[in-house]
Amino acid sequence: MSEAGWRAFLSSEGVDDWVVLHGGPTAVFRVEGLGEAARLAAAIAEVPGLGPRTVLTATSDRLTVKLTRELWATEDDDVALARAVSAVAREHAAPPDTRAVQEVQLAISAKPDAIDLPFWRAVLGYAPMAGDNAIDPLGQGSTVWMQDLDPAKPLRHAMHLDVSVAREHVDARLAEALAAGGRIVDDSEAPATWVLADRSGNKVCLASWPDGATPASADPAERPASG
Repeated sequence: MSEAGWRAFLSSEGVDDWVVLHGGPTAVFRVEGLGEAARLAAAIAEVPGLGPRTVLTATSDRLTVKLTRELWATEDDDVALARAVSAVAREHAAPPDTRAVQEVQLAISAKPDAIDLPFWRAVLGYAPMAGDNAIDPLGQGSTVWMQDLDPAKPLRHAMHLDVSVAREHVDARLAEALAAGGRIVDDSEAPATWVLADRSGNKVCLASWPDGATPASADPAERPASG
């Protein structure tokens, strides 16, 4: 896996309906009811090339389409798939809503000698997709990512949430979080990420990375730390 796939997606034309999140290319299409969402999902399911990596989630007001479920699994053919899915949505008069696109990921940090990913996969009933994460096989729950804890921190373990949103909407989400009582803990990686905390000190990383923001690391093999 490398960042070539998602960078190619971001630089392509005809994918304005899509946002690249921690889980890869994702789009939300608005609908008038669950029946309409189901009909749209059935039509999209007929798009050639969609397969086990694709997740369609229908609710009464939207259909969410995830092409890969994992950023680093984005492939060259995902651009054509995204365009084809958008074309079907237009035929069904289902407008895109990039403001509604988001990915919530649980990041579990530990010292290198204490990372216990097999436990988390087992207790959650999750499946591996990469060597450092766990994926809900039902496509309902958030991704779990095992992150190396900063050696300078005295803790041996920690947890936080990663919330990934579209770059054009991250400022509004940040403002809403601050207005609701949150505070900024670290903005050194902005506008790629902000580390926020609630009044009790529980942390969440609000990320517009990788959707147009450059991560701190330029090494294609290195995943950027969150929070």
